[in-house]
Amino acid sequence: MQIEFYKYQGTGNDFVMIDNRQAIFPKENIQLIAHLCDRRFGIGGDGLILLENDPETDFKMVYYNSDGNPSSMCGNGGRCLVAFAKKLNVIDDNATFIATDGLHHASVADNGIVSLQMINVDEVKITPDYVFMNTGSPHHIQLVEDLENYNVKENGASIRYGELYGKQGSNINFVKKIDETTFSLRTYERGVEDETLACGTGATAVAIAMNVLGETKANSIDLNVEGGKLVVSFDKKDGQFTNVFLKGPAEFVFKGTIEI
Repeated sequence: MQIEFYKYQGTGNDFVMIDNRQAIFPKENIQLIAHLCDRRFGIGGDGLILLENDPETDFKMVYYNSDGNPSSMCGNGGRCLVAFAKKLNVIDDNATFIATDGLHHASVADNGIVSLQMINVDEVKITPDYVFMNTGSPHHIQLVEDLENYNVKENGASIRYGELYGKQGSNINFVKKIDETTFSLRTYERGVEDETLACGTGATAVAIAMNVLGETKANSIDLNVEGGKLVVSFDKKDGQFTNVFLKGPAEFVFKGTIEI
């Protein structure tokens, strides 16, 4: 069977997109999904996303990591899916959709920037060495000095597979402060099991963590990721973070068909 796919990227986080509103994709086939995400033998991507029908919202997001397994929320993937939905004329400039972590609202600006509302964050674990929270996916955040030369894959894997997070693991973010409103980060993503050029839920977690740690007082924070720039904004009251938005580009790369 031939299937049509689209390729999208958001600050270097790239995804295989499939319109599955007719429910024809064999979504239980982990090996197939991993093959499609393979950069040498398949299409290539940090993950695969299905756009499906939902009775109460504009669409449903079904996300798989590049290892073929269903995963938790992907912020940049969600933003790319909104751009994909607009291309398919499923939405105009505004959307509501359901994902594994609940309901999301999003909008597409005239310049192509997609703004995605993330889940509220009301629980942040602070230790002397790191911060941990769930922004739709679990994230470990720690400040490092020489971020440019830091071995993200080796150190990230060590923490991800270490005793701290057990079998489930966590995404690992390494951060450097640039100025009062700007931070650079590099992320090791579980499921990809490597550094990725960007991570939306990771950027969200870093912005909140830097505010919690007192590294910034801003509620709109610029994040330099390896694949570009993201912006995270939020409201903060009594230790709770609401109206959390992840903003950045989401771009169509190419489309094609592949035999499965």
